[in-house]
Amino acid sequence: MSRWRPAQAASTAIITPEGQRKLKEELDHLWRELRPEVVRALAAAAAEGDRSENAEYTYRKKQLGEIDRRVRYLGKRLPALKVAGAAPSDRGAIYFGAWFAIEDEEGRLQRLRIVGPDETDAALGWISIDSPLARAALKKHVGDEFEAQLPGGRQGFVIVTVSYAAPISNDDEMLGRGIRHRR
Repeated sequence: MSRWRPAQAASTAIITPEGQRKLKEELDHLWRELRPEVVRALAAAAAEGDRSENAEYTYRKKQLGEIDRRVRYLGKRLPALKVAGAAPSDRGAIYFGAWFAIEDEEGRLQRLRIVGPDETDAALGWISIDSPLARAALKKHVGDEFEAQLPGGRQGFVIVTVSYAAPISNDDEMLGRGIRHRR
């Protein structure tokens, strides 16, 4: 029986300048530093003799395969990515690269940034342009309300701030705490 899986939807080939720089640094690190180190360790493990029971050899072969897969991926992906440079003419609306804050129906604030699928980071609040929340927030302005279909169900939000210059401050007073409740 095969392990057939349907093809994944193609992700949007767009990236921020910082994201492109990080991917290039990762590729350089993998190719120039990590891969040669693993190849040396693999050669040393292979020199120890019987490879069938050599856990170090098996581990290093798998590690080298993972590095090579990532290098191949980055080598193909980086040239295909379009770097989004300048901020849009309407800096009050949410577009790619925007830092923004939203308030949900319970009054909880979230600080987010719309980035390419290759640079998402949940800990930083960086969400993919392909995500349902980002798609629903696109072209919205401060004070606009919108709904997004999330894994937990449909949820409503209001835009609190939008910025292209720098990350949004963690100061809740700057975010206009309770904007939904002032209406």
